[in-house]
Amino acid sequence: MDARSTTEDFAQKYRAISSRDSRFDGQFITGVHSTGIYCRPSCPARTPLERNVSFYRTAAAAHEAGLRACKRCIPDAVPGSPDWNTRDDLASRAMRLITDGVVERAGVEGLAQRLGYTPRHLTRVLTSELGAGPLSLARAHRAHTARLLLSSTHMPMSDVAFAAGFSSIRQFNDTILAIYNMTPSDIRRNTHNSENRAIGARAQQNASGVNSESPTGAPPVSLTLQLPARAPFDGMGLMKFFADHAIPGVETGDNFSYSRRVRLPHGSAALTVSIDPDSGTSGLVAAPTVRVGAVIDSVSDVSTLVARVRRLLDLDADSAAIDAALSTDPVFAPLVERVPGIRIPGSFDAEEALFRTLIGQQISVAAARTVMARLSVELGSDGQFPTAREFATHGREALRGPAARINAIVGTAEAIVDGRLLIDVAAPAEEFTASLLAMPGIGQWTADYLALRVLGNPDVLLSSDLVVRASAAARGLPSTAASLSVHATRWAPWRSYAGLHLWRAR
Repeated sequence: MDARSTTEDFAQKYRAISSRDSRFDGQFITGVHSTGIYCRPSCPARTPLERNVSFYRTAAAAHEAGLRACKRCIPDAVPGSPDWNTRDDLASRAMRLITDGVVERAGVEGLAQRLGYTPRHLTRVLTSELGAGPLSLARAHRAHTARLLLSSTHMPMSDVAFAAGFSSIRQFNDTILAIYNMTPSDIRRNTHNSENRAIGARAQQNASGVNSESPTGAPPVSLTLQLPARAPFDGMGLMKFFADHAIPGVETGDNFSYSRRVRLPHGSAALTVSIDPDSGTSGLVAAPTVRVGAVIDSVSDVSTLVARVRRLLDLDADSAAIDAALSTDPVFAPLVERVPGIRIPGSFDAEEALFRTLIGQQISVAAARTVMARLSVELGSDGQFPTAREFATHGREALRGPAARINAIVGTAEAIVDGRLLIDVAAPAEEFTASLLAMPGIGQWTADYLALRVLGNPDVLLSSDLVVRASAAARGLPSTAASLSVHATRWAPWRSYAGLHLWRAR
């Protein structure tokens, strides 16, 4: 939707592009009708005249308006929009699933079914809110994934096409040309050095004669990607959190990297995410990126892998805006100064996050790691944490402790298996929390913690958490759960980040 619908909003965005403010990259698209291109807000090109400019929420909307991506600023080589996590409306929840590859796996009908609406209503809402329907939004996401793979890997063109979600080489070529006004080979040639260009040329030759179906029985694919984040970015804080909670035999980590095997729709992947060890004690750099190395069973899962890593590390958060808002409170100003760019540690698998939380309650982190390591050996497979089905089938024999706790874990697993409980990143926050609270043995803290870790909900304060309350009391804030909840309304809509600061400052 063209931001001219509100004069004030247009003026704010025009000021941002006039100052080439990189903080807004990924948050909106600048369409320049005199040149027929769209740009990121920080594009170094000459600022266009106001009468030639329209603003769009998505690249897909710019495509629908007949615009092509700027070759100079590469507008999709930026962090994604923070709206998909900060907002809880239908459009934002749909975007979470589109970036996860649901349209490629289940079509628009499958996407609409996951969201609980008809395809017609979903298309109408997305077109109204985002300027494009689900097919166009998915097409733009495929193009973005393809550009990332072309510029970052030596994958053969055929693998890039299928990894990005295209059904044929022809569709892949036509879409890339339409959006970027370059062929896939041009993109690779413009972004790789001479050695890479030779590899890319050989890869293009290998792609000749490929039909419209993804290859089957192919060996695992190795790739390395660089994913952008907004500055400031407390990458070290994330790595340390995952390392401190790592399950022996399943995960490994330190202050700069985190490794494990993960499940994906068409197989699994051995994954390592890492930050720059030279970026300083807080993991901050001017233009932070995260390195992702993976050996993945199916190239069709690459787009999903990237989307889930971004959610795992909260890479699309608008940390500058969050820090600025929290710093207006004298209590948080020194905490933000000490740890700028704090991020929500997400989860790669919603069901795994649920069972890890249930098992780890009321015991220490060290004890929980020991218990989960044993369960992963006894119940899990392929060096991974057990699934809901494995807990439902064999959990009573493997779990130890009070009967009520075992019943809660196994009962929750059974509810997931038979469809009574759905833990979905596309669920509205209230519905997500209510479905968890309806399960015996799951209380408010657990439901809120999972909304934080699974949904990336930015506005959840764990006010009953003992560490949060103690840290709050030490800083002169209310120390009871009820009074702290009331006081915390002034931190909305960033209460999750406020809670993370209190955790870190304990």
